[in-house]
Amino acid sequence: MPFLTRLADVARRTGHPVTEVPGWRERGHGPQPEVQGIVCHHTAGPAGGGDYPSLAVVRDGRPGLDGPLSHFGLGRSGHIYVIAAGRCWHNAPSTSDFHTNSRSLGIEAENDGSQPWPAEQLDAYRKLCAELCREFGLPASRVKAHREVNTSKPDPHSIDMDDFRAAVAALIDGSPAPGGGGAGPSWTEDIVKQLPLIRRGDDNVDVKTVRGCLFARGHVPRAAYAEVADGLEGWLNTTVYDDQLVELVREFQRAEGLDADGAVGPQTWPPLLRI
Repeated sequence: MPFLTRLADVARRTGHPVTEVPGWRERGHGPQPEVQGIVCHHTAGPAGGGDYPSLAVVRDGRPGLDGPLSHFGLGRSGHIYVIAAGRCWHNAPSTSDFHTNSRSLGIEAENDGSQPWPAEQLDAYRKLCAELCREFGLPASRVKAHREVNTSKPDPHSIDMDDFRAAVAALIDGSPAPGGGGAGPSWTEDIVKQLPLIRRGDDNVDVKTVRGCLFARGHVPRAAYAEVADGLEGWLNTTVYDDQLVELVREFQRAEGLDADGAVGPQTWPPLLRI
């Protein structure tokens, strides 16, 4: 099997945003000999903000282990990073013949090993596994946690893999065929029209949603909550739409090419919720 240069196309069928990391088509420890399984990991990376702060490590490796360490990265926002098309050092020694480095693909999801999993990240995780199974003709049973195929590993933490595989199997049965244009509309399309306009001075639970989405999208620097009581948790639970949050929203709007008015309304809710 050659380098797997269709991986970005497969990732886009999930309907989640995809970044092709420069050089990914030629990156690998030689070509990927075959694909018989998928291994799910967490990065054990930084606990702070940012969508995928572990990218450099997964791409380039760490002392004693050269990169690439996985074919895909998965950000907290559900953003998929295509890192390598060749063989990656992501699972050795393997207790399963189907999940060795030479026979499986790896997905490294951003998580420090104890954080809650954002809903959008889990959605992308399941959909990416389903589309990879479809692409390579694998049953959902070939999707394994790292801990299931390597007795020295704990990842990905807290995910019930039986439930996860059941969800993947349902997606395989119901998702569009390869080349069919991706997944259907997100659940967020049904609720975004009902969401209120959030502006400076508002004080309500919807402000917490704005904060959580900004953090998941990587738009909350550590300095934003460094002096807040209870740190990040306290910041996320603050219901006041204050001047600091206005500026963070404006930065997000500029990054998305929106009018940077600092208010969260019909144009800003969709990218925040990743429709």
